[in-house]
Amino acid sequence: MRQDIIERTDEIPLFVEEMTKAVLETKSEGEARRTTGNIPSPAAAVPASLHASLMARLDQLGPAKEVAQIGSAIGREFSHTLLFSVASKPEPELASALDRLISAGLLFRQGVPPYSSYLFKHALVQDAAYGTLLRRRRQELHARVATALEQHFADLVDRQPEILAHHLTRAGQAERASDQWLKAGQFAASRSAYAEAVSHFDRGLSLLSSLLDAQRDRQEIKLQLAKGVSLSNANGFSSAEAAKAHARAHELSDKIGDIDSQFTAIWGLWTFRRTSDWNAARQLSDRLLSLIEKGNNVGLRLEAHHMGWTTHFFCGELAPAQEHCEKGRTLYEFEQHRTHAHIYGHDPGVCARTLGAWSAWLLGYPDTCSAMAAAPVRASAPPG
Repeated sequence: MRQDIIERTDEIPLFVEEMTKAVLETKSEGEARRTTGNIPSPAAAVPASLHASLMARLDQLGPAKEVAQIGSAIGREFSHTLLFSVASKPEPELASALDRLISAGLLFRQGVPPYSSYLFKHALVQDAAYGTLLRRRRQELHARVATALEQHFADLVDRQPEILAHHLTRAGQAERASDQWLKAGQFAASRSAYAEAVSHFDRGLSLLSSLLDAQRDRQEIKLQLAKGVSLSNANGFSSAEAAKAHARAHELSDKIGDIDSQFTAIWGLWTFRRTSDWNAARQLSDRLLSLIEKGNNVGLRLEAHHMGWTTHFFCGELAPAQEHCEKGRTLYEFEQHRTHAHIYGHDPGVCARTLGAWSAWLLGYPDTCSAMAAAPVRASAPPG
């Protein structure tokens, strides 16, 4: 029988352990042989065989199986307090079930309850437990996990917003999940984790089909704009993918008449055009300046001048470039505009001083250039 186990498990350690435990838990030699005989040879799909073995072992655990299912919905690793919040079981009953899972070798425990955490022995163990849940039950458990996270684990949600987004997605709450993926992407982007941010934005975009038209358009604009900025930061201003995201956002913002979104989308398109076609970039810059003439949004006015000084400088028009830089320095307030670096790609206060200094040097004012060149170091830090 030992040789049979070795042959049928194809020397996969987890499979060897699980198959051996399944045999040891049988009550007779005949039952043990039937257990090994039910496992196909390595020529068949071993993972499927392992999955079947794990399913059989879970079925033998009685009430502990439900706790394993709840844990599998939470994740590969989970805390005792979160499990208790979701399971809604008396502590003695929960402790007994966890002890059974640990003694069966399916869970590892670290620490002493209620300050302990648990880890499924292998991802396949978690998958097997999760696979026994019906779709409605899965959604119900993920909704309960999401509620518990929001009510009792706010710090965890702040640090890892993608966890809540995952559970809202699995719970079938598309609107809330899409918004949470946006937050998760913005959080990642604020830490320069742009590839991760783009992945989160894409997850949010994939959920929009179930939303109402107007609601879907506004949410897609937010996600596309955020995705475009992260793609530009990750792949450079010439990123065609970033331009595609901004073009889609521009199309939708024109459709619903959202000026703020139109502004950001045009900015993204200008960023792309300035890498290859300064005439097209100038047209976009002029359009932005006219777009904000009648408005009172200081942030948008600042960024319109930001686009203006960059366009004029790289077209060799130094005097108007300096004029826009001066207007930008006047409008810029660190606390109010520090987030622009994440929306538009970099800090406009630093940029205004940098290009202003370059313009001054090229116009023949070295002392002015020297004074301005020192300012960008301080521009991105709070006063004092």
